[in-house]
Amino acid sequence: MASNNELNTALYSAAGALRSKMDANEYKNYLLGIVFYKYLSDSMLYEISDLVGDGRENTTLEEAQKLYEQYEKDPDDAEELNEELRNTFSYTIPSKYTCTKILEHINDHSFQIVELADAFKEIEGSVQDKDGKNPFDGLFDDVDLYSRRLGDSAQKQTDTISSVLNAIGKIDLVKLPGDSLGDAYEFLISRFASDSGKKAGEFYTPQQVSELLTRLTLINKDYSDGMTVYDPAMGSASLLLQFRNFVKNKDEIIYYGQEINTSTYNLARMNMILHHVDIANQRLKNGDTLDADWPPTMKNNFDAVVMNPPYSIPWSAIKGFLDDPRFSKYGVLAPKSKADYAFLLHGYYHLKSTGTMAIVLPHGILFRGAREGKIRQKLLEDGSIDAVIGLPANLFFSTSIPTVVVVLKKDKQDRNVMFIDASKEFEKQKNQNILRDEDIGKILDTYKKREDVDKYAHLATFDEIKENDYNLNIPRYVDTFEPEPPVDLGKLTKEMEETQKEIEKTQSELLGMMKELTSKDEKTQNDLNEFIKMLENEVRRNG
Repeated sequence: MASNNELNTALYSAAGALRSKMDANEYKNYLLGIVFYKYLSDSMLYEISDLVGDGRENTTLEEAQKLYEQYEKDPDDAEELNEELRNTFSYTIPSKYTCTKILEHINDHSFQIVELADAFKEIEGSVQDKDGKNPFDGLFDDVDLYSRRLGDSAQKQTDTISSVLNAIGKIDLVKLPGDSLGDAYEFLISRFASDSGKKAGEFYTPQQVSELLTRLTLINKDYSDGMTVYDPAMGSASLLLQFRNFVKNKDEIIYYGQEINTSTYNLARMNMILHHVDIANQRLKNGDTLDADWPPTMKNNFDAVVMNPPYSIPWSAIKGFLDDPRFSKYGVLAPKSKADYAFLLHGYYHLKSTGTMAIVLPHGILFRGAREGKIRQKLLEDGSIDAVIGLPANLFFSTSIPTVVVVLKKDKQDRNVMFIDASKEFEKQKNQNILRDEDIGKILDTYKKREDVDKYAHLATFDEIKENDYNLNIPRYVDTFEPEPPVDLGKLTKEMEETQKEIEKTQSELLGMMKELTSKDEKTQNDLNEFIKMLENEVRRNG
């Protein structure tokens, strides 16, 4: 069984074949797509060994491949086997297109890129869910196997892809323990985010922030019998997948997510499957969350809504949205130049009456006026906002600005708001800051207790907030000012006296050394005498 270190080494080796040819935001599509393909292929071969062989524990991938080829020779056997595979996986891959077969061709130098391209097409075309839709449609669109970036000739392109496949081919992805592959996939995504700079905001929320948002929505909740979670700007689904770590029965979670970027949407689908999320539990869509509301109204009750949307981006804000049930009760729309409140209201509309929502946004949403001020006032008057939590700056790959988590509910019994200033508690690393386990724990504990903590948290009443004109800027409620410590005048006087004595001692020593100096040059000697005289006057004055 391969170790996590072996897996990481193989993945880094595969990345090395691509790193010099394109930036991280591009080569992630190749590496993650090919890892996903091998996982699907290996899973199917091992299932074949369980169905018609000696079982996966006693069978290598190469042996399972030969078994598969043997069964394909008889049309009836092949059809029966494929039916079994479709019932288990929803997809099938012909034996000539498995990763094991392609690696065989790479080793005997007969591999051609068209084989891998055809394998991708076979996978995308073989899947059908219970509704007759194809959840794998277009999944490998971003893996452009004929790109000039891979090499300026067909042979160089083949060599590059062969290097990637060879590096990954050494690892048995299916037999990795637990969620090792999914975790490695997440780690790779985070590394790509780190290397991609501002583009990273399109597909990744740092793990610590994802954990905080997830756990905030689970406080005082019991979803052991199952739950629905929704992320309307899901990126690579890293935020949605955090629920698997904190819900007792993770196989009973139904995931809803929408993503406007097609490449990132494909990444999310792969990420889900590599974390062993059943296709039946995935409800993912490629689309514009704000302009085209999804899911339908009849499916708008989610136990948890989590979101880290793009900050302060423009949106259409056409007047017709004033009749949209997501926004109509607030009387105004989020400004065209800043969609922050449009995202917030969209997510809140889809929240179940007993659920909790947590969203990350820039601090401006706490105090900006005009339309945003009116929306904020209505939310506060309705008791929708449960907490405002200030985070440290430089937590995200895509921006260094400090951000804020807003927690919302529909079943609150009061209109109080818990303010937490967690902006100063973090670990500083080379390129960015991170929330430590103890930082996350303190935030959650404080949020749950809803009690004042000096310099850190305050439970504000609605009347307090109203007196502040519905301004939620955290410093208005949490005073983090630290006064300068009082000066000890006696200690300071003593230190000054000791410093003066040191100066006098040094001047006397310097004078002694200078008197020993002479020069044959008349001008130099005169300058030296003048300096000695000045120094003698200074010593006498101090004495």
